[in-house]
Amino acid sequence: MSSIDAEALYRALLDQIRAAYGERLAAAPGSADAVALAGIHSGGAWLAERLARDLSVPAFGVVNVALHRDDYAKKGLHAQASPTSLPFAVDGSRIVLVDDVLYTGRTIRAALNELYDYGRPAAVELAVLADRGGRELPVAARFVGGAVDVPAHATLVLARDDDGAGGQRFSFHTEARVD
Repeated sequence: MSSIDAEALYRALLDQIRAAYGERLAAAPGSADAVALAGIHSGGAWLAERLARDLSVPAFGVVNVALHRDDYAKKGLHAQASPTSLPFAVDGSRIVLVDDVLYTGRTIRAALNELYDYGRPAAVELAVLADRGGRELPVAARFVGGAVDVPAHATLVLARDDDGAGGQRFSFHTEARVD
């Protein structure tokens, strides 16, 4: 597999969201023009945190999909799972749901189920850093950093590192897939 430049994908994703929403992202939560960011734990939450900072969004949410995963009975609850935290009302909100890698679509389905446990959003749009194809469900992202080619036997994993200036840099690596 060739090297994947996660920072270049991040810049492309940031530019797309900024072009689509501009000032609406900085609007007060709950206002008619507001757009909220919610990242899927953990890689999507890291991305939502950085997007919120770079787009001057006042707050972002974190969605934990653990209890809605279709493999919950097999894998159980991850030891480091944190609860869903949404500092905005879900009912009637326009939400940009953020994740690091879009693959089968099963994690996105679980995230939508979790969001709807908190209310009925006006709209949910998906933003992903990397789209690796291989969909099992009819899920597509509106905002995509880029398409990547990853072997079916591998998992694409996002890592974040301190950039030394109080910010973070992203990188990708692959791991053997565990089913």
